[in-house]
Amino acid sequence: MPDDLPGDDEACPCGLGVFGTCCRPALDGRRPAPTAEALMRSRYTAFAVGDAAYLLRTWHPATRPRTLTLEPDLRWRRLVVLDVVAGGPWDDAGEVEFVAHHEADGARGLLHERSRFVRERGWLYVDGSTPAS
Repeated sequence: MPDDLPGDDEACPCGLGVFGTCCRPALDGRRPAPTAEALMRSRYTAFAVGDAAYLLRTWHPATRPRTLTLEPDLRWRRLVVLDVVAGGPWDDAGEVEFVAHHEADGARGLLHERSRFVRERGWLYVDGSTPAS
């Protein structure tokens, strides 16, 4: 886990609560994400704090890259969940559409993605696509 994490009482990067009770338990392996949306939010947080190991652990083996290099100058600023289809505690698959805002070298950008997840001994990220505008 990266050294420069938010404090347990600080806002979680995913925007839902405080880090210590929101995404930190998933990132440090104490509590798996109970839903596809929770996994997507914890993965966003992993991008925000630079936790490539968590991203690889929660990526489905069929689509997971061998390595993952995060862009050190990219700062993830805000997550907006637009749609959730299935992905609940009793589902085997789900989709989450989101917009993630970022900044690098003073320029702002965003990632708009519809991510697919499956539940196989816990939720895993499969892949994502850019929704049609």
